[in-house]
Amino acid sequence: MIQAKAYAAQSPGANLTPWQFEHRDIGPHDVQIEILYCGICHSDLHQVNNDWFPGIFPMVPGHEIVGRVTNVGGHVKKFTAGQLAAVGCMVTRARCGENCKVGLEQYCLEGNTLTYNSKGRDGLPTYGGYSNTIVVREEFVLHVSEKLPLAATAPLLCAGITTYSPLRYWKVGKGHKLAVLGLGGLGHMGVKFGWLRLGAGTLLFKHVAKKEKDALELGAHHFVGNNRPGSIGGR
Repeated sequence: MIQAKAYAAQSPGANLTPWQFEHRDIGPHDVQIEILYCGICHSDLHQVNNDWFPGIFPMVPGHEIVGRVTNVGGHVKKFTAGQLAAVGCMVTRARCGENCKVGLEQYCLEGNTLTYNSKGRDGLPTYGGYSNTIVVREEFVLHVSEKLPLAATAPLLCAGITTYSPLRYWKVGKGHKLAVLGLGGLGHMGVKFGWLRLGAGTLLFKHVAKKEKDALELGAHHFVGNNRPGSIGGR
């Protein structure tokens, strides 16, 4: 087993405190990563507080992970020690049915294995990114460019893909108009992707008028506050 250090909630609703635990050993298809940054997602709070379902405690949250590869299994082909890498919401696969075979492991018929507050195929709990190391199956590890700021890259593993995926699915691009509701963790990603990456005209709806300046700086073409109907800014 791999010795690890983390911040964990020992019980539902508890504050995170330092905790030492053991990660599973590296298998032939696994990648071990030294965690350098981990984003904070509101779903981490929901899981610690048992808002959705009974959790597995002690719980180490975190699923927006960026770090550097320290070790790889003997069958790993895409990664070598020293490379930057990232991990999102899932860490292994079951390969048990049609959904898994077409890359939809999130709909695994036997249940997917989440980065934390879940159990792996070995029956052991998974622990997330509020720690110094993690072991992940190769298919769920992403390459990260050395040119990217790592602290800003980490949130792309959840907030980023949550907005980018539907934008790509609906083929949003130049000539389209995109409406974004809110400028929170997801909304600001939608604004940035919509215009800066995909070239769509972007309209932001927000009930707090003071967010207008931020929205326009991020790439929104227009800002609409529900306390002041109509466009109150734009390009």
